[in-house]
Amino acid sequence: MNKVCDLLGIKYPIIQGGMAWVATAPLASAVSNAGGLGIIAAGNAPKDAIRKEIEDCKKMTDKPYGVNVMLLSPFVDDIIDLVIEEKVPVITTGAGNPGKYMDRLKEAGIKVVPVVPSKAIAMKMEKMGATAVIAEGTESGGHVGELTTMVLVPQVVDAVSIPVIAAGGIADGRGVAASFALGAQGVQIGTRFICSDECTAHQNYKEMVINAKERDAVVTGRSTGHPVRSLKNKLSKEFEKQEKNGASVEELEKLGVGGLRIAYQDGDKDKGSFMSGQIASMIKDIKPCEEIIQSLMNEATKIMEEIKM
Repeated sequence: MNKVCDLLGIKYPIIQGGMAWVATAPLASAVSNAGGLGIIAAGNAPKDAIRKEIEDCKKMTDKPYGVNVMLLSPFVDDIIDLVIEEKVPVITTGAGNPGKYMDRLKEAGIKVVPVVPSKAIAMKMEKMGATAVIAEGTESGGHVGELTTMVLVPQVVDAVSIPVIAAGGIADGRGVAASFALGAQGVQIGTRFICSDECTAHQNYKEMVINAKERDAVVTGRSTGHPVRSLKNKLSKEFEKQEKNGASVEELEKLGVGGLRIAYQDGDKDKGSFMSGQIASMIKDIKPCEEIIQSLMNEATKIMEEIKM
């Protein structure tokens, strides 16, 4: 039995990324039903909104699922209370240190899997009692670190004894097999699941991903200390222009406010922030989560069997 599957109670070592706005109950439950671990993204949403997502997810699946807790959210304390109240099996965490909540979460039997951008933070999370860590390379969509997945994953694997889940730049079975070759026990996949039937993102969002070229997933906001990778459009170009002209952090943050919601809900190709990983250009179709996961696992298994030969 694969360690990640054993720990999380899932069939396949595939975790769906906790993409704010995008990762809702329909997507999370579909991934869980297909044998992976579906994740509901709490983002900056209030407690009641995420409670509804959890309740909906429970109606749609009896399989394990999780919640991604964004630790910079103004509602983070409420979200921690909520996942304990609802007995959520697993949480992934990002944008901060979950240390202050770790004891309560562990006492509640919740498995905590932080997203980490470096070996040092991975080691810190292990000492705090994390169940596993997600080593996420800069190829990923949304908020990004500096190290690539190829460089980051083996260093984290060598530094910790808990399972490591690779993330960033994984769209097909080749990426899954490569992650296992680097020592990972599982993979987290985000962008590929945007282009699934069950994802409730606007059709324009899915089309932006499908039509993306290999250099269209660009990073903006490095000067703010919170760089974000999204697909190139008028908003990203304006952001880049203002950064080069020395705009203040406040001005840049104001420009980006609501951009992801506009992309997800309205599908506005000019004003939306279409967060996406660099693998967007590898995605050419929209299909059910079950087909995506089966394709990932079948291709990865074939490759690993060929390597053994």
